[in-house]
Amino acid sequence: MIDDSFLQELLKKVLSHGGEYADIFVEHRESTSIQLEDNRIEKVVTGSISGIGIRLIYKGKTAYAFSNDFSKNMLLDLAVTVSKAAADTVPDVIIDMKQQRPRTISSIKIPPGSVTLDKKIALVRQGNKAARSLDTRIRQASITYRDSLQRVKIATSGGLITEDERIYTIGSAHIIAADGASIQTGHETAGGLAGYELFESNPMDKLAETAVRRAVMLLDARKAPGGRMPVIISSSAGGTMIHEAIGHGLEADLARQGLSVYSKKLGSRVASPLVTVIDDATIPNKRGSFSVDDEGTAARKNILVSKGILMGYMYDKYNAFIDKTNSTGNGRRESYENKPIPRMTNTLIAPGELSPDEVLRSVSNGLFVKKMGGGQVNTVTGDFVFEVQEGYIIENGSAAEPVKGATLTGNGPSVLESIDMVASDLGFSIGTCGKDSQGVPVSDAMPTLRIPEMVVGGEVG
Repeated sequence: MIDDSFLQELLKKVLSHGGEYADIFVEHRESTSIQLEDNRIEKVVTGSISGIGIRLIYKGKTAYAFSNDFSKNMLLDLAVTVSKAAADTVPDVIIDMKQQRPRTISSIKIPPGSVTLDKKIALVRQGNKAARSLDTRIRQASITYRDSLQRVKIATSGGLITEDERIYTIGSAHIIAADGASIQTGHETAGGLAGYELFESNPMDKLAETAVRRAVMLLDARKAPGGRMPVIISSSAGGTMIHEAIGHGLEADLARQGLSVYSKKLGSRVASPLVTVIDDATIPNKRGSFSVDDEGTAARKNILVSKGILMGYMYDKYNAFIDKTNSTGNGRRESYENKPIPRMTNTLIAPGELSPDEVLRSVSNGLFVKKMGGGQVNTVTGDFVFEVQEGYIIENGSAAEPVKGATLTGNGPSVLESIDMVASDLGFSIGTCGKDSQGVPVSDAMPTLRIPEMVVGGEVG
């Protein structure tokens, strides 16, 4: 990493022609990826990248440049180039740099770098062996292991210098089962801001078994009935719906530009009084957690919706400057090649007071969603559609026979306003969220909840 005095010199260069704010983002990343398919190791990739990004905000506009060349002359030239986006005459810039040590969010028991590559390969083979042994209808098993160590150092014109170390580990199983003309898939993933100890509570063979069970179950499942009906979404379904239905719409850049159905609705009711939405980067070991965001702002818990009332948006520094407010610690970027933008971290609906069984027993006939699949949302209108990876018909308050091919269609604000039962449990899902061609690690969570009526895509007859 670059020493503090040189970062200070670079910042002075960046601000030599003026500007409201400047920062420098330095990154070093090491990663390992192992993929097994068709009973053999198809890919083993290890490597590292390092680079630096320099940003200037001047009169509401951003200038950004990056390089993987750390030579002093190159970086000074880069700073001068960025400074030319401003056109003021300024006196000598004085920046009083102070090192800030962020609090530790997650404890790492077994750094992946301390585990041999052979042991990681054996873990993947273990998952494949378990998958192949469970059912003769398994046609393909794809088992993946990934880890990443990211070290960042951030210096700002406000005088802040801070560092963070983030270790991510993930394991996943993707299964294809076939019986005659019927082909179905099952998927299961575990991961977080965690070390190799992740697999103590999430063994790779158990991930594979869950994915197999899901794929095989769908081979014999009947098609989901279509129409309007009550829907229970289990905590085990993960928080995909909350991420898409409201999360993106509360990112400040979209809200500020009028590209969100939640634009200009601060203080208004946007959900049921039973719904509180939180974005929290301080939850230990979750995939969206960190000590500081990619602008050096300390991680925090943000209450976005409180008992149905919209309380605030997720801000990075640039959008906070424009709206004359403060960053909420949501300035994130994929790498040093990207400027930061407002992004979610760990986004969830807060648990309620009912038991999950109470919520399920309240519905005589409907759909029980145990696991969500992919989805998409139009942030301007709030309209969304989601796949159901694992679902069951509800009969007399119990999850009965499994169904396949179900989708959930609706409008985010309308669905959130209609939620009338929220359980006390909470289940997380993980992913890599894409926006503006950048992907960042996130997690999402929901308790078991009831939506009195949703449009379920399926077989109508």
